[in-house]
Amino acid sequence: MKYPYPVMYKNVYKYDDMKRSEHMAVRKTVGWYLWTHQLIEVTGKDAAAFLEMIFPKNIGNLAIGRERYTTMLDESGRIIDDVVVFRMGEQKFWISTLFKVDLQAWFTAHKDERDVAWEDITKDWEMYAVQGPKALEMVNALVKEPVDDQKFFQIKANEIDGLPVYINRAGYTGEKVGYEIYYSKADAPEQEKKLRALAETLGGREVTEFQVMAWTLPCEAGFFYMRDLRHTNPFEVGLESGINWEKEFIGKEALLKVREEGPGREVVGFTVEDADIHIKGRNMGNEGEKVYVDGEESGRVMKITYSYVHEINNGTIICKKGALKPGDKVLLHGHEATICAPKFI
Repeated sequence: MKYPYPVMYKNVYKYDDMKRSEHMAVRKTVGWYLWTHQLIEVTGKDAAAFLEMIFPKNIGNLAIGRERYTTMLDESGRIIDDVVVFRMGEQKFWISTLFKVDLQAWFTAHKDERDVAWEDITKDWEMYAVQGPKALEMVNALVKEPVDDQKFFQIKANEIDGLPVYINRAGYTGEKVGYEIYYSKADAPEQEKKLRALAETLGGREVTEFQVMAWTLPCEAGFFYMRDLRHTNPFEVGLESGINWEKEFIGKEALLKVREEGPGREVVGFTVEDADIHIKGRNMGNEGEKVYVDGEESGRVMKITYSYVHEINNGTIICKKGALKPGDKVLLHGHEATICAPKFI
């Protein structure tokens, strides 16, 4: 079934040459961009134990210089944040979040008498992502100590032009080769000029579009944005791996019940071949397009974006468990969508 009348809008991705070139620079050569998350530094004798209680994954066993991605849950087992926890010292951790106000309020509500303190250090740092097949070559051209042997999810002190920096091997693009450079905020503007010039010599470029940084690149790789995760639990969105069920953490009792009974919902992917579409996704700040199966509402569109690698509209749906399977066809605002896995590269 198709629309019986002419479509009066254009695809905001397909015909945008700048978005396309920025996205494909990351996939084919190298792309870099300013993407400073909010940073909270947690210190104190009880810092590790406190974070073990706050987060469901193991934190206390992190070696210095290693990090872990984890959700943060409320007492109902629902996700209220997803963060990366860095162990910067024996009693010092960094928390990378996009919701520092909420995170600090949550910390305050659960601190009790523990010897732990935290400080917002976002003002001190800028973080530049360098992502893509030539990311290693680009970073090595900048740093004093080559990063060839640096492991994934490892952050190490280094130098660029005699300036102290941290190099983190990680990224939000799905690229196998990706790094994040933490510069002092005072040094960053001048250093940015070097990033721009160096990327151009490698056939890469700066990524300036938020929709590319936060949506098109991560969606292809099956990554979530926190807006996708609100009002879900880890089992519904495939983030239950690595939870330490042997320790106590906020939301454990409720999540154990979900584990025992099974989640009521799941995330599936979809593609739409029609070029010019108007499908509402929660990533656009609305309730998400309703998805019907046999006349019954079975889910909502979490995200709708575009895969420049496959030249097709793609996105994710959160739906009743088992309601949609790969290969199924559904109508989304009059456009035929094909259900697939929620990862596209």
